[in-house]
Amino acid sequence: MAIVQHLILDEHGTHLGKHSGRLCVTRIGSGERLFEAPLLHLESVLIATRGVSLSADAVAECAERGIPIYFLSPLGNPLAALYSAGLTGTIQTRRAQLSALLDQRGLHLACAFALGKIRNQANLLRYGAKYRKKTDEDAFHELQRLIADVLEHEVEVEGLLEGEKLTDQVRFRLLSAEGRAAQRYWDGFQELLISKAEWPGRKTRGASDPVNSALNYGYGILYGAVERACVLAGLDPYGGFLHVDRPGKPSLVLDLIEEFRQTVVDRTVLGFFNKGQKLNLDAQGRIDVESRRALARKVLRRMDARERYGSEKLTMKAILQRQARAVAAYLRGERETYSPYLASW
Repeated sequence: MAIVQHLILDEHGTHLGKHSGRLCVTRIGSGERLFEAPLLHLESVLIATRGVSLSADAVAECAERGIPIYFLSPLGNPLAALYSAGLTGTIQTRRAQLSALLDQRGLHLACAFALGKIRNQANLLRYGAKYRKKTDEDAFHELQRLIADVLEHEVEVEGLLEGEKLTDQVRFRLLSAEGRAAQRYWDGFQELLISKAEWPGRKTRGASDPVNSALNYGYGILYGAVERACVLAGLDPYGGFLHVDRPGKPSLVLDLIEEFRQTVVDRTVLGFFNKGQKLNLDAQGRIDVESRRALARKVLRRMDARERYGSEKLTMKAILQRQARAVAAYLRGERETYSPYLASW
């Protein structure tokens, strides 16, 4: 039996149970066994449809072994996550996190998250541009121009760190700079999209084209991994710095995810379409089951890929966890600064 690290349940009318050291997926009604995954190797369970039932034994076993269970809507919107209640029992880091909004630690983190996003956007464009230099000179030069446009906003963000300001005093200017850089990045993304897939520009909510639907679905999967990394680091997923606080809004997850969108999801989606793979949508504009399954596997495989991290080569999910712990250490005063993750190109 092949080693299964990520179990994906995307078929309506199935049941997840536990039997003899394995999670078992069966069809409700007939009891037909569809799949088994040894708990020894399992790292996550992703439930990406409605109509799936879970046994208490399966949930308890996953909690005891530290295996998160994520729930996504058919559009990729995160619905819930199940993990051990003991993971939320830390308090020292959360006290430091909440107090950081009242001093410059909060502003430093907000700017670091924005700079990480801007620099990784430029790095993904560089990554794509190096393959265009010999094949499409016009596209190469256009990408170089867009990379420069994206990086122009670095100086603007860095300038916000000068003086004794707090995050709330500069958040509008910070989000404005980050948003303008993103506009140029998505222009560059279009240059990298060499397939014939429709691209109407970046759409978030209500997207009905395959590329934006794939991006949104991929971000939903990444969201779960970021939330878990925050919890494991002792952080409160709802206490952010770059994104404003609102009831029910996981602001810190939305902050930290910015460093990883390009490397984990955007690069995966570009490869998906540029290699000629098709993503099918149903009549409601939702990704169909087979396409969701294929895309989820690619994003999860990308999370398991190794990348340079300082002097080491680590999986992306390990890098994500290191970054969450670095945020926590900075907030507790154990590090002098926080540096965002920068992808190689």
